[in-house]
Amino acid sequence: MSERWAGVFPAMTTQFREDQSLDAAATGRHVEAMVASGVGGLVMIGSLGENQTLSPDEKREVVRTAVKAAAGKVPVVAGIAETSTAAAVKAARDFARDGAAGFMIMPPMVYRPDADEADAFFRKVGAATDLPWMLYNNPIAYTVDVTPARLAGFADVPNLVAVKESSADPRRIVEIRLLLGDRFALFTGVDDLIVESSINGVDGWVAGSGIAFPAENQRLWDFLKAGRWDEARALYRWFSPLMKLDTYPKFVQYIKLMTQETGLGSEWVREPRKPLSGEERERILAVVRRGIETRPKP
Repeated sequence: MSERWAGVFPAMTTQFREDQSLDAAATGRHVEAMVASGVGGLVMIGSLGENQTLSPDEKREVVRTAVKAAAGKVPVVAGIAETSTAAAVKAARDFARDGAAGFMIMPPMVYRPDADEADAFFRKVGAATDLPWMLYNNPIAYTVDVTPARLAGFADVPNLVAVKESSADPRRIVEIRLLLGDRFALFTGVDDLIVESSINGVDGWVAGSGIAFPAENQRLWDFLKAGRWDEARALYRWFSPLMKLDTYPKFVQYIKLMTQETGLGSEWVREPRKPLSGEERERILAVVRRGIETRPKP
């Protein structure tokens, strides 16, 4: 099995042009900027990457683009978000051929499986290749809750190496450690719980808002891992309003607008999402611009 996944694994956006066509070149440039910031890996075509609006060929193009831009410096983890087990298995095999280092597997989309169905889905998709994979637990967005007790049932899956824990309950980190020790690398997926999650012992962070502020995001992670709590708290207090933008239904639009303001991307999204407008756009811009104006010096 490959080296244990750890550190900041940003959830990357998929860049589009104003006409909603895929902008692979812009996606690649953002990948290069994130790699330069010191991240530990990259998560492509996840929820923030608008996976479900992409065709299978577009998904593969994004993964290939990221693999090329990362140039072997960090693992590229491909998100799998499909409505059927067969489609998810095919995606895993395709991404493996395209050079992905592993996968982040989301539960079945649209259909709400019961716990046994979800377990079977994760197992079958994870077994499609021998590459490592991360189980994405987000009961708030996807209704499936892989509780610590149910996660213990996956301890026998050799290539399940990590869990993105997005239940919004940092106590889960402790509960999983008590049941399973260090069997899985644990990642938080909720930006504004990074401090609490770090105290409880996560290995990594699938960061959202930080893709607009990669240097500060990496610095916060480094402070937390080093136990430099005063510095971490000060940086987090600046970052907190920006991180909150990752917790709303329109988090894709909010974060894309943020990356546009910091020069790392564009705001264009693919329908049914629409770019922000009116009062909402001005309100989010005010938060982002305040963050830029008060950006702490290195």
